[in-house]
Amino acid sequence: MRIPLDYYRILGLPIQATAEQLRQAHRDRTLQLPRREYSDAAIASRKKLLDEAYAVLSDPQQRQTYDASFLAKTYELEPEPSKPSTSVAAGDTGADSHTPSIEIQDDQLVGALLILQDLGEYELVLKLGRPFLTGGSASLKGGQYGDPNIVYSDIVLTVALACLELGREQWQQSQYENAAEALETGQQLLLREGLFAGVRGEIQTDLYKLRPYRVLELLALPEAQTEERYRGMQLLQDMLHERDGIDGSGDDQSGLNIDDFLRFIQQLRSYLTASEQQVLFEQEAQRPSAVATYLAVYALLARGFADRQPVLVRRAKMLLMRLSSRQDVHLEQAVCALLLGQTEEASRALELSQEYGPIAFIREHSQGSPDLLPGLCLYAERWLQDEVFPHFRDLSRQQASLKEYFADPQVQSYLEELPNETDTASEWMVEQIQSAPIPSVQTSNSSAFAARSNLEPHPVMEPVLARRERSFNERPSNEALIEAARSRIAARTSTATLTGDRSLTDIPPMAAAERVGQASSTHPVPSRTGGERTRGDRPRSGSGGRSNSTSPAPRRSGDAAEERVHPRPSNSKSSGIFRYLPYGAVIVGMIALGFLIAWLIKTLQVSGARQTQQAQQIAEEQPMVELDVPLVKLEESVADAASEATLTTESAQQLVESWLAAKAAAMGPDYAVEKLDQILTEPKLTEWRTAADAERQAGSYRKYTHKVKVSSVEQNKDKPDEAKVAAEVSETTEYYKGDQLDDTRSDPELQVQYDLIRVDNKWRIQNWQVVQ
Repeated sequence: MRIPLDYYRILGLPIQATAEQLRQAHRDRTLQLPRREYSDAAIASRKKLLDEAYAVLSDPQQRQTYDASFLAKTYELEPEPSKPSTSVAAGDTGADSHTPSIEIQDDQLVGALLILQDLGEYELVLKLGRPFLTGGSASLKGGQYGDPNIVYSDIVLTVALACLELGREQWQQSQYENAAEALETGQQLLLREGLFAGVRGEIQTDLYKLRPYRVLELLALPEAQTEERYRGMQLLQDMLHERDGIDGSGDDQSGLNIDDFLRFIQQLRSYLTASEQQVLFEQEAQRPSAVATYLAVYALLARGFADRQPVLVRRAKMLLMRLSSRQDVHLEQAVCALLLGQTEEASRALELSQEYGPIAFIREHSQGSPDLLPGLCLYAERWLQDEVFPHFRDLSRQQASLKEYFADPQVQSYLEELPNETDTASEWMVEQIQSAPIPSVQTSNSSAFAARSNLEPHPVMEPVLARRERSFNERPSNEALIEAARSRIAARTSTATLTGDRSLTDIPPMAAAERVGQASSTHPVPSRTGGERTRGDRPRSGSGGRSNSTSPAPRRSGDAAEERVHPRPSNSKSSGIFRYLPYGAVIVGMIALGFLIAWLIKTLQVSGARQTQQAQQIAEEQPMVELDVPLVKLEESVADAASEATLTTESAQQLVESWLAAKAAAMGPDYAVEKLDQILTEPKLTEWRTAADAERQAGSYRKYTHKVKVSSVEQNKDKPDEAKVAAEVSETTEYYKGDQLDDTRSDPELQVQYDLIRVDNKWRIQNWQVVQ
């Protein structure tokens, strides 16, 4: 049978190779044994082909004859008719008429497959090997290929390893689903045959590590591809289950630590719709999870505002009550209260907030108004537009307008029926909701993968900073203050369990009354005398206290309740009566309100100590979520292995990989020799710097593809600054002259021993040698 190979490729040499290069290549290839799972017959078959190639090319006369036929075959214009193979059709070899090939004996089939695998011809290995598997067109029963049982096991192993390597190759090319398909094909083959459990374990490990990439690739598909996106969501839920939640400590074997996984969650959010995020994060919040709860608040607020469903805003408000004892979420609570028409509750939440930047912004834009509603309306609108909507696939281009929201009849109807939630009720709900499951809401769009044909699959989002600059240009006279508010708004969304730049463990919790006092001393409220009144001075009903901001302020819940009891004419003229109440009644109301506030402060101080202790305990358990981390390409985190005093297998693996990467950079088209200084020491440092300089002067460069696996680490007990590392290295080198590929060489599974020395508290590679 004929195989698309030639003697030069078998030895990994160019046609110009010298006799010395032939001897060295034959020796190296002979020492590079295949995996230990292969039979002795397979190894002997491979060696026989290597010996045959060397015997022909090392003899000058035979080489001259072979070269003539080799060149004629490569450059002939009219191909000669090829003879059919004895077992495998010529068309099945994957070779065209100009590809050199050799005739091999049937018992050399496995050896030829091994050499093709060494050369990275994985697809050709699959094409040649699959006919011999169960259900294939070729048979091993005749015995011409060797012992059928032994040969069959070797072919199964070769095909499975070809699937493994092909999957890794496609992984590197960012074809994640294709990579998973190749890996699963190899795994299913081994499971069906019940062979090579160790190889099955390698494939399964790669499939676990591939899952985050697959999730991102599948969820980024257009929404019309519901089946593929559903598969991506299933993979994500499997990972969450194995990790015990977003901020859990379980192991999903993906190689992502908690911080990496949080960045991964941040990255995939832009591929999910608001509905999909709501379903996902509300489910995760029941574990419970503070991170998932905060992300669920975002999803509920976004959907509630965009779809004009204030019932979802109310659910977001209740979820925030879970977090209120752990972190400062008063600003978000104020926004929720505003969207629910509960203006007095919104004002109280603002007074409790320690977010001084946003509060200063809100006060600046509420000057001349008896309350903070104008500034809060402006802040809420821009916060939704710049910080909330961009994280949702279907809302990134939607405009946030409070005017349109409150003008919606469905919103008006709901707000009119909404009961007045007092402070006492809110505190009771905090106690109840921490133990109660999240109620379900029946909406017309409850599916996590509802099709939205009117939306583009991948909206191109403008930079957030550009949108902010455009939206804030309306008030050029306050640019400095607005810029500070803008930065603080970004900081608000940068953490889900932290406020400001310090963690909860660094900032001791304070009672609510103490927080109000601190906020007042740092950013004093404008004087209560004169034209501006504080929240406590505003009348309980009527329109006299309404804001005159460009965005219409919603109706207060107290007004809505009064209107249900005493219907008023549509022109609301009766509300003007309150403007003419005697000043004495106002003074009496202020005194009564003062007593009420004093009682509330005393109550909060009593409960403050209890909340402080609870917050300290919870703060130790809650991880940080950074929501402003830019979308990044997932990579396995690499520790600073070079600085470790004691070498481990993992740190040695990273050191060898760093050397191979530095070599590729130094010998590549950019000749980045400075990277050699970070990993090599003498004598190898000078040797490789000289080699890189020679490549530069010759106008040539190399491209490397490496695979490495450290097998052992031995640190000298008497000299702890010296160590030896044994590794299996597979290397493919492409030689370029100018921009043209000149030659290719493959060195699979080299057994290399590295000599390491610790210099200036950093491990460096001093020397290495290829061993048998």
